[in-house]
Amino acid sequence: MVENYPELLKEVHKTMSALGKETPELMTGFMQLHKAGTSDGVLSAKVKELIALAIGITVRCDGCIAFHVQDAINAGASHDEIIDAIGVAIMMGGGPAVVYGSQALEALKQFEKVG
Repeated sequence: MVENYPELLKEVHKTMSALGKETPELMTGFMQLHKAGTSDGVLSAKVKELIALAIGITVRCDGCIAFHVQDAINAGASHDEIIDAIGVAIMMGGGPAVVYGSQALEALKQFEKVG
């Protein structure tokens, strides 16, 4: 279980940067996809980040949880909105989502502390 989500996020950024140096076209394309997928549209960026967080929980991705908790906060999601998204993920993902939803709660607490 991850203990420090802000540190995990820094590590994920570092390893993604290294991957980008090895595969620049791939990572450039992925980053364009990420930007397009999380930009305001019919759904707001905030709603899209909450959806991404819920998916990250259900697929059991620690790095995704770190990214999307922080990005949801940055997009204006409140503590309660993030908790609600965790609840949707648990409903869709069952027992494993409870474990990763608990980790997302810990990530939320840690990112709220670092502001």
